Amino acid sequence: MRLDLRRNILTRNQPMPTATTIPSSPKLAGCSALARRLEAELRRLEPLANEAGVPGLGGREWHELLVRKLLPQLAADAWLVVAVVGGTNIGKSIVFNHIVGGKISATSPLASGTKHPVCVVPTGFSARDSLAEIFPGFALAEWANAEEPLEDSSTHRLFVREVGHTPPNLMVLDTPDIDSDARVNWDRADHIRQAADVLIAVLTQQKYNDAAVKEFFRKAAQEDKVVIVVFNQVLLPEDEEYWPLWLETFCDETGIAPQLVYIAPNDRRAADSLQLPFYEREWILAASQNGNATSAASRTESTGAKGANLLEELSRLKFGDIKLRTLQGSLNRLLDLRSGVPGYLREIQQRSGEFSKAAELLSTHELAEIDDWPSAPNPVMVAELRRWWAGQREGLSRSVHGFYNTVGTGLMWPIRFARDRIAGPPESPLDAYREREWSTILIAVDRVFEKFEFLAELGNQLLKPRLADLLSGSSREKLLETLRVRHAEVDFSEELKRLIEREMVKFRDESPKYYEMFKRLDSVAAAVRPATSVVLFITGFGAVAPMADTALQGALHVVGDVTGGTIAAAVGDSVLSGGASSSMGYVEAKFRKLHAAFTAERAAWFAKLLKSELLGELPEQLHAMSTIPESERFQAVSATVQELQMR
Repeated sequence: MRLDLRRNILTRNQPMPTATTIPSSPKLAGCSALARRLEAELRRLEPLANEAGVPGLGGREWHELLVRKLLPQLAADAWLVVAVVGGTNIGKSIVFNHIVGGKISATSPLASGTKHPVCVVPTGFSARDSLAEIFPGFALAEWANAEEPLEDSSTHRLFVREVGHTPPNLMVLDTPDIDSDARVNWDRADHIRQAADVLIAVLTQQKYNDAAVKEFFRKAAQEDKVVIVVFNQVLLPEDEEYWPLWLETFCDETGIAPQLVYIAPNDRRAADSLQLPFYEREWILAASQNGNATSAASRTESTGAKGANLLEELSRLKFGDIKLRTLQGSLNRLLDLRSGVPGYLREIQQRSGEFSKAAELLSTHELAEIDDWPSAPNPVMVAELRRWWAGQREGLSRSVHGFYNTVGTGLMWPIRFARDRIAGPPESPLDAYREREWSTILIAVDRVFEKFEFLAELGNQLLKPRLADLLSGSSREKLLETLRVRHAEVDFSEELKRLIEREMVKFRDESPKYYEMFKRLDSVAAAVRPATSVVLFITGFGAVAPMADTALQGALHVVGDVTGGTIAAAVGDSVLSGGASSSMGYVEAKFRKLHAAFTAERAAWFAKLLKSELLGELPEQLHAMSTIPESERFQAVSATVQELQMR
């Protein structure tokens, strides 16, 4: 997308312009709206990226260009932003004062140090254009005296003065030192550089090869800024043979190709009186024998003994062409595949990929494989089934079964009494189940922590610190105490009741054919039950010694069948043994499904509590961060970038 506008941006011997506009450019048409949309979409994406550990937009060079250059200037008139930039104690403010024709920036042989930028604009400029939009992040202040920009302040301040002798669309700025000890000065100079179109680079023998200076101008070269070099404090004529070598080193190190080159003698009196001459030197790029670009300098003083008037030289610049060039340079940097928005999106994708690997690692390694989770006690399960089925009976079936249930309960009393006298009261099946389940939970917790230790040793950089927190301190003891309290609060009887109610209603609604069949069987069982009950009772109880343990179990089994009335009682033991017809096999499968459903619910209870008390939101966080590239926010930024790339 780079427009080659390096040629013909300076035209000699033309009058100072009165106004100028940006020439039309198909590549830039519509970019203003797209740039604003991109900024809004980036702000929406940024919180997601931050959660994934991707650094924010602040400090990213391409984003600074978007905010400080493209958004304010893409849709604006072609006013030209010229910034005088350079290092400490090189006469930067002197050059600025010569351009604007007055002592607006303070100068001193003791290196006073400009800390806040000073901006000179033509009279009436502030009424036409918003300087606050052109220089976002700066607090505007009307310039009163040259000492104000020297004051220390954490606030970014921009001192503005209107003058009547500059071109109507030209603003000139003096900037803080780009190699200052105060980092805040670097930031302010960077902000001005990003907004600028033309940089007047003030260099000296001492500062042309400074690391901070070269880094500043490398960025300027990447943004395709127009650069005018002023070599200041040159000792003439002795340094005529040296400054080309200094400049060549500077250009090689930064990638800068100066549009114009001037040298200014080391003359303090002339500098203080605003009479310092600026001699233009031709700077020609040539090709060496090995094919590399080299520089050659002409010592011809093209502007005569008095030197050039820098303001007049600036007024001859083709404002529109320069503006297009610098806007395009900023767009190129914004859309750079490595260091622009595409690079930022790729950074998010890579980070999301790391979260995806962590999530996969956590999910593919089961935290605990529990093969022997205890099942609900059969007697309790059958009792709940009978209770539910009793509520479904109607008419004769309800009366008969109700009568025999009452009789059965009475018949059971002597047996229970004798059993309790011999062996003591039996342990409640649900109490026994509670103990078995708690033992299973303790084993499962140990397996979970063993798995955490294994995953932490794998070295995944996202999981390792999170698992280390879980494995440190007293997390295991706290978890077990919470589980113990919550487990003691569980009402297993109520849970079974809800399960039976839900599953049997589902069975009734989804399998009406089988349901009606069992209702008919239940009615038949009610009709023949009186005789069957007696036979079973006499055979099972009267002929067997009542004090024998096996006889007790047999009698209980028989009486249980007699006093029932559920599906199991209606069709006999074949329901649970599987030794009957296909219909009976179906019933057996349903019964086993009830056990499986209860076991699944209990395991799910444990898993849910384990997650909330131990893992927290970690699984959801890993999943959410792994899917950012598929999110609407990410896709919106990507689509807008593609639109900009196509222009």
